[in-house]
Amino acid sequence: MSQPDDSQSVDFPLDPLSADEFRAVAAMLQREYGVRAAPSSGADLGWRYASIELIEPSKAELAAFEGGGARPPRRAEAICFNRTDNATYKSVLSLTDDRVEAFEHIPGVQANFTVDEFLECDQLLRSHPDVLAALRSRGITDIDMVFFDTWTYGDAVAPPEFRDRRIGWSDSWVKAAPGANPYARLVSGLHCVVDVNAMELLRIEDGGPFATGEATVPEVMGEYVPGHIPERIRAATDREPLKPLHITQPDGPSFTVEGNLVRWQNWSLRVGFNHREGMTLHSVRYRDGDRDRSIAHRMSFAEMIVPYRDPSPDHYRRTAFDIGEWGLGFMTTSLALGCDCLGEIRYLDAVLHNSKGEPYTITNAICIHEEDNAVLWKHVDHDIGAEVRRMRRLTLSFHVTVANYEYLVYWRLYQDGNIECEVRATGIMVTTPLPAGAPNPNGTLVDERTYAPFHQHFLVARLDMDIDGSDNTVVMSESYAEPIGPDNPHGLSLVVANTPLRTEGEAKQDVNFATQRAWKVVNPNVVTGIGAHPAYKLVPSGAIPPMFEPGSPVLERASVIGHTLWVTPNEPDERWPAGEFVNQSSRDTGLARWTSADRAIENTDVVMWYVFGIHHITRPEDWPVMPVDVVSFWLKPFGFFDRNPALDVMGAPPDACHTPSTSAHH
Repeated sequence: MSQPDDSQSVDFPLDPLSADEFRAVAAMLQREYGVRAAPSSGADLGWRYASIELIEPSKAELAAFEGGGARPPRRAEAICFNRTDNATYKSVLSLTDDRVEAFEHIPGVQANFTVDEFLECDQLLRSHPDVLAALRSRGITDIDMVFFDTWTYGDAVAPPEFRDRRIGWSDSWVKAAPGANPYARLVSGLHCVVDVNAMELLRIEDGGPFATGEATVPEVMGEYVPGHIPERIRAATDREPLKPLHITQPDGPSFTVEGNLVRWQNWSLRVGFNHREGMTLHSVRYRDGDRDRSIAHRMSFAEMIVPYRDPSPDHYRRTAFDIGEWGLGFMTTSLALGCDCLGEIRYLDAVLHNSKGEPYTITNAICIHEEDNAVLWKHVDHDIGAEVRRMRRLTLSFHVTVANYEYLVYWRLYQDGNIECEVRATGIMVTTPLPAGAPNPNGTLVDERTYAPFHQHFLVARLDMDIDGSDNTVVMSESYAEPIGPDNPHGLSLVVANTPLRTEGEAKQDVNFATQRAWKVVNPNVVTGIGAHPAYKLVPSGAIPPMFEPGSPVLERASVIGHTLWVTPNEPDERWPAGEFVNQSSRDTGLARWTSADRAIENTDVVMWYVFGIHHITRPEDWPVMPVDVVSFWLKPFGFFDRNPALDVMGAPPDACHTPSTSAHH
């Protein structure tokens, strides 16, 4: 985290890299290995930094430091690539000792795309005579109205003759007017293939009925900014304005932020940030009486896979790995009070770097605030009256814009020990024009002869849980109705089966609503006051099926979406479920490879990988800008506490939620 003037100090070993540390990484690699962004000659294209990230200290190092031991050394990892020979390098650097510990060539891989490459592709295409000619042949002459949206490739759909290059492909879009929606009108059939190292146009693909004049482009109303929405539509849907809604905390918030340490209502945690995952949560703990109990060491999103389920020429290449190919951190946007967040807000800034290794600051990258959330618990007794407690929750959020889509990420902590993770998808759907009378089996008509293709959003949460310590066991919990018999004459008996998952193979789990399957992370080495083993329960929601045939290219690249849950022993290098380098990948080098060893996972330090998301069968109501689609999951204490931990929650003043008895009915 950083202040806008880049005056950032590192107080704790988990604090993200500062602006000075980014500069130090670039200086070391230039000094020792000649890594520099600017070319030294016409034949030298120079280097780009794909990522620079803190190497987080181990659990043992953190425990020793918090116990009064030595501060762990500051180390960083950098991925950079030489544009001249298309070679990717991974380096490890000691910021403490000002030296490069390792500089390794990783053959046959492509690092994540950079924002600079995206912008340079747009500049290349809008100035290329062949592209201008292809647009003119379609009647598009004002290049200022055109937007080129560059995507990455998977190996299976990349042009074979260019697979040894770093390549991207582009969509082309044309706006209706200056300032209008750039994603409203696809130039169907026009795609460019670019060598993004040399910034060279390799091929123009220009076909389909709209290129040959067989079909006319439909007129669509794809505008969402008020000034561009036609008056006839605004008048037809005009509604009364809302009265002001003020959220005030005259005494300030009930949470504190010290550096990146957040404390609230028995909770404490540290907030991190990096280029790939965006916001990360660390050292999540709950104070239970006089004990500060651990719940999770680290929670984040590790991958997001968005396959478009349309084999047409405009969409067959369109499978995004938004985290591995682009990075949620790089796509994070600044948040605004009154729009993105309401109430008494505390913001954290984030420092990242461009492809030259130069730092920059995202102001207000993370929002922290309290929210009222209706009733926490209540009971009305005939004699006692009503006892009611309002629910307050602490929300930590960040928003990312990945081309046409927005993902709004919320982690929420509750007074009863619950943790909720919610993701909201919004933004603008990809759409495609149709010739008159043409079918659209893989999408929904959302405008005049215009359809939005079906697609799926798979999110992978990486949950390094430490329930009262690191050695935990994941248990599958299922409910069954017992058959009618002498001991169950009315068929009422419902029982729960708890099955410990002992190996990685057993832990490849799918959701089962028939048995209300869920998973508990249990510490078998601790016994609570009522004789239980403390646990947190992963309550699955939003789980969606992959709907791919075995051997399909998407499953080959992202085996993780084939199951709802995976469990692995905690290994520091096993962070990316589809592999570290997914750009132009052909095979999964993550969970599919790791779990083939079928390692033991019982009573050890484990990581859960939870797959959930949105099965987006597109709707007209999602056009031209999509109302948020909400998906979430919960982590709930199960035997972690001896009773309701929110018994001590009080109103203000203390008797505000205690009303005299009137009547009560059962």
